[in-house]
Amino acid sequence: MIKKTALIICTYMRPIPLVTLLDSVFKGALIPSEILIIDGSIDDETKIALEEKIYRNLHYHKVSEAQRGLTKQRNYGIEQVSDAMEIVCFLDDDTIVSQEYLKELISTYDRFPEALGVGGYITNEVKWQPLEVGAQISANQFAYDGWVRSDGSRFVLRKKLGLDSNVAPGYMPEFSHGRSVSFLPSSGKTYPVEQFMGGVASYKKEMLDNHKFSEYFEGYGLYEDADYTLRLSNEGLLYVNTAAQLEHHHDAGGRPSKYKYGKMVVRNGWYVWRVKHPKPSFIARLKWNAITIMLTKIRWINVITTRNRKEAFTEALGRTVGWFSLFLNKPKIK
Repeated sequence: MIKKTALIICTYMRPIPLVTLLDSVFKGALIPSEILIIDGSIDDETKIALEEKIYRNLHYHKVSEAQRGLTKQRNYGIEQVSDAMEIVCFLDDDTIVSQEYLKELISTYDRFPEALGVGGYITNEVKWQPLEVGAQISANQFAYDGWVRSDGSRFVLRKKLGLDSNVAPGYMPEFSHGRSVSFLPSSGKTYPVEQFMGGVASYKKEMLDNHKFSEYFEGYGLYEDADYTLRLSNEGLLYVNTAAQLEHHHDAGGRPSKYKYGKMVVRNGWYVWRVKHPKPSFIARLKWNAITIMLTKIRWINVITTRNRKEAFTEALGRTVGWFSLFLNKPKIK
C-alpha cells in the first residue's frame, strides 16, 4: 500500500537544474502529496524560475542566512511537512529521476515494513556488467553479487597495500574508508545497508521527527548523510533499492572551494568514523591514518599528473591542513 509521501528538495543557486528535476518528478508514476522547496539562495532566481511553471502540491520556502546550509535547510524542511505524511523523501537539486523512481522507493516500505529508511540508486556514474560463470576477476575490477565493474585506482592501490574494505558496500569497517553504495550492482535488488546518500534518500517521518540532521556539517554538509544514516542504523534497518533509479548530474554551482572541500573530507570523515566507532582499536587507527595520508599523497601527485593542477593543489593542501588540524583541534561529536 503506497504511503503518503512528502518530497523535500534543498537548493542553493541552481534554478535550472531544480526545474529539470521537478519536470522529471512530475513525469513519474507516483507524484508526492507534498513537495517542499527549501531555498537558501542569495538571489531570487530560483523563486522566479518556479513562478514561471505550474507544479501542484509544491510549497516554496526561502530561508534566511541563519537557516542556510544543507543540514539546517533539511531540518527546516522537516518542520514544514504536514503530520499526515508517512514517508519523507530527499533529492539533491541536480538529480533527474526515472518515471518509476518514487514508486519503487516507496513500495520498498511495503516489502520491508521494518525499514526506517530507503535509499535510491544512481545509474549514470558506474557501469556494471553481469559476471560470467567461471570468469576471473582482475585486480582492476570489483565483483559483487554476480556483477562486476571496474575498480577505482585508489581502491586498486588500497588492495595492494592490504587496506581495502573488509565489509559489504554500504557498511563502515572499524577503520572507516569503506565502499559506498555505488559499489552495489545495478541488479534491481534491494540490499540492507547502514548508510546511503542523503540526496537520494527517504525516511519514515517518525524517525525524522525524533532524529535531526547534525548542524556540525555547516554549509555544503559533506558526509552529513553518512552521519545521519549511521546514527539511524543503530535503531533499525536501512536499505538501498537498486530498482529506484535516477541520474546525478554534478552541478558546479553552490560547491565549496577545493581547499575547503579537501579539509572537510578529512575532518568530516574523522567525525563520521567516530560516530560509528567512538573507540576504534589501535590497528583501526593506524589504517584510518594510513588511508587518509595515501589519498592526500595521491592528490599531491595529481598536481603533476592532471590538467586541473590548481584544483589538485588546493584540495591536497586542504587535506593536509585538515589532517594536521586533528592533532590540535579534533571535531567534537554531537
